[in-house]
Parts: sequence; structure tokens; C-alpha cells
Amino acid sequence: MSALTQETSGAVASPADGAAGYGFARHLLVRFLLIVPTVLVLVSLVFFLMRLTGDPITAAFGDRLTPDQLQAKLHQAGYDRPLLTQYLDYLRSLATGDFGRTVTDNQPVTHVLGTYGAATVELACYALLVALLTGVPLGMVAASYRDRAADAALRLFAILTYATPVFFVGLLLKLVFAIWLGWLPSSGRASTSVQLFLQNQTSTTGVYLIDALRSGDGTAIADVLRHAVLPAVALGLLVSGILLRLVRTNLIGTLSADYVDAARSRGVAPLRLVTRHATRPALIPVVTVLGLQIAGLLGGAVLTETTFEWKGLGYELAHYLTVRDFPAVQGIVALFAVVVAVTNFLVDVVAALIDPRVRY
Repeated sequence: MSALTQETSGAVASPADGAAGYGFARHLLVRFLLIVPTVLVLVSLVFFLMRLTGDPITAAFGDRLTPDQLQAKLHQAGYDRPLLTQYLDYLRSLATGDFGRTVTDNQPVTHVLGTYGAATVELACYALLVALLTGVPLGMVAASYRDRAADAALRLFAILTYATPVFFVGLLLKLVFAIWLGWLPSSGRASTSVQLFLQNQTSTTGVYLIDALRSGDGTAIADVLRHAVLPAVALGLLVSGILLRLVRTNLIGTLSADYVDAARSRGVAPLRLVTRHATRPALIPVVTVLGLQIAGLLGGAVLTETTFEWKGLGYELAHYLTVRDFPAVQGIVALFAVVVAVTNFLVDVVAALIDPRVRY
């Protein structure tokens, strides 16, 4: 009888497991295929919008070349061809990994991406760490003191951090902590001597903190971290307000759930109710939102890097936008689009593993 029950249950469970596995695989496949159109749309928008401002040859050399010389350069770069032809040629080059060469300084766009990309990744990681360390705990506090003074103050803080322009926050931080108090450096990724020291290492990653840790030099590590504090806080606060409000809302919902009420009736302390029983389910939506905020971090990095002279892709993008360098701007935006699309795909995978309901 027992063997028959096991066989019957196994026969029933197998199709269900297969259907669940198929649903999960289909979900991942659809999300993965969406990466291509997402990147294509963003790249195409940038391509055509940049063309509305004129051509980069005229912007860079128009006042230094004769009309004939200018026309020759336009022809050499291909900017005198029909717009659709330029667009199709650009997509073909992009598909093969050829991002072209910058107009203003004639270097491969891939070199720009490789040289400055690590700096932007490093800043984004710092900012994400600041956002998690501030937004999640403060959201828990706000939910625990719902509709009290602490909750109102934290909700106001969340609104201000989200609504205040990141460059204004950066300038304010520089004014207070770098100029008035003199506690932290106001710009750069490291002091000049430390930069030279790190760049002269036998093998470098471009991420200054990793290179400093690998060198084992305590002075270099401390210098890199001191330079990272202000830009990381300025950019991290942009996301922390969103996390604070999200954690607060979800935690309030889970605190009113039946299983939390049961734990409360058993005499479980309020702090333990929040940290052990209600927090984990409330944090599941945060995973999804973090993926969506990667785009916000990359967008905020442009202003943050410019404010603090943090020479990453955001800093270079602002420069190339000023001089209307089409290949450079298109290459940087294409990389940003790929990073955002892939990150959101990975977040979808994690969300599907955590909560099977998102697969259907």
C-alpha cells in the first residue's frame, strides 16, 4: 500500500514539476530576448537625436577649416551620406563590436569604454552600498514607528533625497565636508601620488580600491576610500530614498500579516517581530527595484562624476556631449543600455527564483 502510494504520488508530481520547469525556462527566455530590442531602441534614439544637433565635424573643426577641407572631412567620415545608410552601417559595426573612433581625439571608442568604465562601476558599487545601508534600515525604523514623528521625519527625508538634484547634493557635500570642515577631498578618485602608484602596478583592474588592496599599501587604501565618500553618498542618497519608502510600505504590510499577529500573540518582542518575522518577506520586492535603479545610478553618475571630477564614463559622456562627438556618445550610451538590460534580466532571474508567481 505504501509503495503504491509513493508510485501514485510520484506519477502525479512529475508532470507538475515538468510544467513548472517549462514555465521557468520560458520566462527566462522571454526576458533574455527582450535585451536585444531594449538596447536597439535606446541606441537608435541616441543615433537620431544626435543627428538633430548637426554633425560633429563641423562642431569640432568648423571654425578652423576652409569649406573645401570641411567637406572633405565630412566625406571621409561618411557624414554626407543618407541618414538611413549611416544608421544601417552603424548597426552593422555595432553588431561586430566596432564602436568606431572618437572625432575629437581620434581614439577607439572601445579604448574609452575600457579606460573609464571601471571608474563608473566602482562609483556605482559604492553608491549602491550607501543606498542599502541607509535606505533599508531607515525603512525598517519608519515602519516600526508608523505615523509617529520619526516616521514623518524619515518620509520627508526620503522625498528630499529623491527630489533634490544629485549635483546640488554633491555641491552641498563638497561645501560642508571638503571646504568648511576640510575632512574629505573635494574631487578626484585619489591623490596624484596614489594615482601614479596604482597605475604603475604590474597588473591593474582600473578599480582603484581593488588595485590598492592588491598592493597592500594602507595609505593608498585609505586615500582611495576618502576620495570615494562624498561622491558615493551624493549618488547613493538618490536611491536610498526610494528604498526607504519601499521597505516601509512592504514592512507595514507584512507586520499586519496573520503569521506576524500569531507571533505577536505569543509575546514575541517588537524588535524581533520586525527583524526576524517581517523583514525577509518585505525585502523581496527590493531586489526587483534595485535592478531598475541601476539606470538611475548610471544617469546620476554623469552629474556626480562631473561634480566631483571623478573621471569615469559619466564624466567622459558629459565632455563628448559638449563637443557633439557622435561615436563616443553612441558608444557610451550603448554600453549603458547593455548594462541596464542585462542587470534587469539577472534581477528577473533572481525574482523568479525567490517568488515562482512571477513566472506566469
